[in-house]
Amino acid sequence: MNRGICLHPRAALTRSALGLLATIAMTGVSPPVAAAEEGDARSIVKAMADFVSRQENLSVKFDTDVEVVTPAVEKIQFSASGEATMSRPNKFRISRTGGYADVELISDGSSVTVFDRGGNRFAQVPAVGSFDTVVDKLRNETLLEIPGADLLLSKPYEALMAGVLEAKHLGRGVVGGVECEHLAFRNLDTDWQLWVEVGDRPLPCKYVITSKAVGAAPQYTLRLRDWKTGVSPAPDAFAFKPPEGASGVAITLLKDIDEIPAGVVPGGQK
Repeated sequence: MNRGICLHPRAALTRSALGLLATIAMTGVSPPVAAAEEGDARSIVKAMADFVSRQENLSVKFDTDVEVVTPAVEKIQFSASGEATMSRPNKFRISRTGGYADVELISDGSSVTVFDRGGNRFAQVPAVGSFDTVVDKLRNETLLEIPGADLLLSKPYEALMAGVLEAKHLGRGVVGGVECEHLAFRNLDTDWQLWVEVGDRPLPCKYVITSKAVGAAPQYTLRLRDWKTGVSPAPDAFAFKPPEGASGVAITLLKDIDEIPAGVVPGGQK
């Protein structure tokens, strides 16, 4: 899920969820409520997806943890934080600061600027079209990933549920002081979990992806907080003004802008 400017402890399971998992483990047979739980999980994701996609203007702060597994089978975690502001259909400003890079990604609706704040360098690429189109272009042509992009697409439900083999509603948990519905999904090569705020603002609060096809099953964790919706951004919110001394370069020359050191392969990719 996450390369470039990536944004794509686990909450304790409720007693009933633990009982459910123990039953499955002991018998190897899903209990009768499994079908209902799967329907609940999918309907909660649908409500979240519909709510987020209806927001023309939004902003959110985030924290990420990316796990890697070294050749010595040592698991190491790298952390970063940032903020995203979006105005549909195609304007956004996303920043991410970690121990290895300080990067900003800005779209004014006609071009995308990648600004390496640490190196005071920037690159610009044409990017016309919807947010979904820009996401695809960045992924395919520049290997840049917008933080939590699948959660912000025009049809996030379809993107999230593609390839899902199994879905569970495990109960409720608390993330950053917010009560959330706790959901778990299985794909062929990944397991992923989603925590969605309870109530009339079903916003995603936490997203965890586990790579089952990688030894030691590394994870990618995204925590989302301080959501603001319905607030119009400032007129110049998506304008890039190069700071003094900044140099424009080809995007291929922007190295070392990931949240992990160069040469390390991250886990938790969906």
